[in-house]
Amino acid sequence: MLISEPAHFVKTFVTDLDTALGKLKPNAKLSQLQRLWLGICLTGMLLTNTVCWAKFERASLGGYSVASLSWMFREAKIAWSHLLQASVTVILTRYGITEGVLVIDESDRARSKSTKRIHKVHKQKHKASGGYVNGQTIVLVLLVTQSISIPVGFAFYMPDPVLTAWNKEDKRLRKQRVAKKDRPVMPKRNSLYPTKTQLALRLLTAFKEAHGNIKIKVILADALYGEAGFINAAAQIYGNAQIVSQLRGNQNIKYRGKKWTLKDYFNTVNKGVDVTLQVRGGEHVKATISCARLEVTAHGKKRFVIALKYDGENDYRYLVATDMTWRAMDIARAYTLRWLVEVFFEDWKLYEGWGREAKQFDEEGSSRGLILSLLLDHCLLLHPEQTARIENKLPAYTVGSLQRKSQMGVLLEFIRTLLEHDRPADKLKELATLVEDVFQLLPSRSLSDRIWHS
Repeated sequence: MLISEPAHFVKTFVTDLDTALGKLKPNAKLSQLQRLWLGICLTGMLLTNTVCWAKFERASLGGYSVASLSWMFREAKIAWSHLLQASVTVILTRYGITEGVLVIDESDRARSKSTKRIHKVHKQKHKASGGYVNGQTIVLVLLVTQSISIPVGFAFYMPDPVLTAWNKEDKRLRKQRVAKKDRPVMPKRNSLYPTKTQLALRLLTAFKEAHGNIKIKVILADALYGEAGFINAAAQIYGNAQIVSQLRGNQNIKYRGKKWTLKDYFNTVNKGVDVTLQVRGGEHVKATISCARLEVTAHGKKRFVIALKYDGENDYRYLVATDMTWRAMDIARAYTLRWLVEVFFEDWKLYEGWGREAKQFDEEGSSRGLILSLLLDHCLLLHPEQTARIENKLPAYTVGSLQRKSQMGVLLEFIRTLLEHDRPADKLKELATLVEDVFQLLPSRSLSDRIWHS
């Protein structure tokens, strides 16, 4: 794919983004050069599925060099801290969105072994192999509405290295049956390494401050966020919202003065009934559900607890909700929206640049690269064909199909520009020369050379 200038719909998005930036902070408006650079970056990501300056240079046949692109990324006085907020405002305004559901989740992204300058890289469990890899973890907040899902905030997570080392040593000593009094005391957490729940609460607060006019009906999160501290704090941030998370099956509850685990209670005392849940898009799924208002021991108060098992599953998952006036079916139906964040993560990693060759150095590089990737997601939500689809209340196009269609649009525009040139044959010869200069073939070393130099 070849580009000479930003795609038309990207230009429109950047213009609208600049207008929103000016309203948010007058001195944050982009210069003409910054608008062009941002448009080229988004178009380059669209075509190459990377945040890679070398690939952008090749796609432009040297029209935009690695040096100039990376310099703008690092040195240009762009209001990076306001870009995502302004972009979210553009989408909310365009679609007239006034309410929605906030979904919190995190995603791991494996990186290479040489990761000394990649921000907050740490050892992660690799699910596919069962081993460990170096990678980044992003805590993300997604705004789910009746028509679209929008990423609205993110933060990088890294476990406290001192606490991690202590945990490892403590497990080793416990395995050797060393008494607690003879084991090292747990160190205090370093404030430079906040927990995922702390990061999530910061993101909720930031969204409330930036978009306080948006009514949040529900906040959804998985079992990691099912602790009392998170649920209580989230309920304080959004006082009228229903907070829904998960509990573990071995957590204790009190029923008629007796202590039970959730698993025992719902398998013996309160067995479920078969129901049909309608999820977003009109699809119906079969499930088994049971519910009760129970005192959750770890929370020190009554919660609405729901045991939910989808058709084909053997074990219940246990939902916990703060507002006990809701019906169990409404809570279960709302919780199905949490899976939309998994759809977003899959599309984001496959098609929007962050999953491949997005290894920009240091905190500044990682944060800005991730912002560019999320801006591309927002830009595709405002693609004219996507907009028409959504406004007609039809299911949105997939990110992959929209990306492929947009790629062909950029190529056709490049061809049209070539044909409209005063002397297209001369222009084609010029492009052929550029191709020779930019795409230089490199000799392969022999097998013996590789072994000798390895």
